[in-house]
Amino acid sequence: MEIKTDRLLLREINESHIDDILRIRSNELINQYVKRNSPKNNYDALEFILHIRRRTQNNEIIFWGISYKDQRNLIGTICLWNFAQDRKTAEVGYELLPEYHRKGIMTEALKSVLEYGFNILNLREVLALTHRNNTKSQILLIKQGFVLQEGKVDEGNVENVIFSIKK
Repeated sequence: MEIKTDRLLLREINESHIDDILRIRSNELINQYVKRNSPKNNYDALEFILHIRRRTQNNEIIFWGISYKDQRNLIGTICLWNFAQDRKTAEVGYELLPEYHRKGIMTEALKSVLEYGFNILNLREVLALTHRNNTKSQILLIKQGFVLQEGKVDEGNVENVIFSIKK
C-alpha cells in the first residue's frame, strides 16, 4: 500500500531497493542511536527485505520506503510495528539518510503515517522509542504532538526514552 504526500511517496520495499536499504541501514550517523545488526553487503540487505516481506504478510509490521515522488531511490524508511495484541497500539520507527535531514521530509512522512494509523488502522495510541541523546528525533516527535512518557523504561534498551501520541 502506498501513501502519497505533497512531495513524497511511501511504498513497499522490494528486491529493487537492495542498494538503497544497504545505504540507509548501514549509515554510521543513523546507526549511532540504534542497536541493530547493520547489513554489510547486498545479501544482508536482501535478507532484511525478505524478512520485512514475511513480517508484512503476517500482519506484524507495515513498512514503507520513503522517496521523493519523482525519484526511484529510497532516502529513508518508516514503519508501524510492535502492535499490541488488540491492535490498538503500535510503535513507529523511522530513519532518513543524513543528507535529507532538516528538509521537513520526516515530518511529512510521520504525519501521513500517523494519519494512516489513526484513521485507517483505528489505532488509539502510537509509541516512539528514541535514544535519549537523539535530540533531533525528540524534536520531531514533540512537533508532531508526541509526549514524553516520564518514568517509562524501554526494557530492550535503557538508553531509550519513550514518547506517545493518542488519537
